[in-house]
Amino acid sequence: MKKIALAVGAAALSMSAASNAHFVLMHTPDSQLEQPATLDMKLVFGHPMDNGHVMDLEKPEQVFVQFKDKKTDLTDKVKEVTWTGPDNTAKAFTVDYKIRRNGDYLFAAVPQPYYEAGEEIYIQQLTKRVINKGGLPTGWNEPLGLKTEIVPLNKPYQVLAGSTFTGQLLSEGKPKAGIECEIEFLNTEVDAAANAFGKDTFREPPASALVAITDDNGMFTFGIPFEGKWGFACLGSGPDTEFKGKELSQDAVLWIEAQAL
Repeated sequence: MKKIALAVGAAALSMSAASNAHFVLMHTPDSQLEQPATLDMKLVFGHPMDNGHVMDLEKPEQVFVQFKDKKTDLTDKVKEVTWTGPDNTAKAFTVDYKIRRNGDYLFAAVPQPYYEAGEEIYIQQLTKRVINKGGLPTGWNEPLGLKTEIVPLNKPYQVLAGSTFTGQLLSEGKPKAGIECEIEFLNTEVDAAANAFGKDTFREPPASALVAITDDNGMFTFGIPFEGKWGFACLGSGPDTEFKGKELSQDAVLWIEAQAL
């Protein structure tokens, strides 16, 4: 019998090998804009739930934004910055983009694979974030054609704390079943002007990773307990499994924002 996306099993929390998962963060202060603005998007590789050390990012293979039927390549516009974590610094990137018209802006970043020496594997996290202007929905739930990606089934910029979020994991455009998706929240302040995380955390992180498993249709559902920015990373969901002769974990990452009532 096929599992149903809204079943408890797809939203279950389970133990994982580590609580401090690696996440590529696409950060802007707000996910919804009322007025035209120049968006300052930060691309940082770190441990958002533990506010742990940050890792070096190399220049992404691709950064782009999709607005309605127009795709704009931003790769040449990204600028390298030094990001300060609570106990170290690392290379990160920033990109400016002017938002003028009302609607949904779907941002995506394809980073170069990162070598995790402790595990002897490469990690490549294909990361998405949706920004809305003017409250007009224009395609927040459309796939972007990435090798692997999470397609939101709730508005990713208007999730209410205490409700649920559902996503569908795709690999080469098709639903991917049985994949572990780690879930984290941004657990510290971000100083965008200084390119830095805060020293303190908002709350004590869970003792182990939060995990949901995709069902036969690639769906997972998670109950969002409180407001903030939440990240979902479906591990090893992409078609590429090797890089430079070593194992590659090609992950799909999506960031959403939950709001208090």
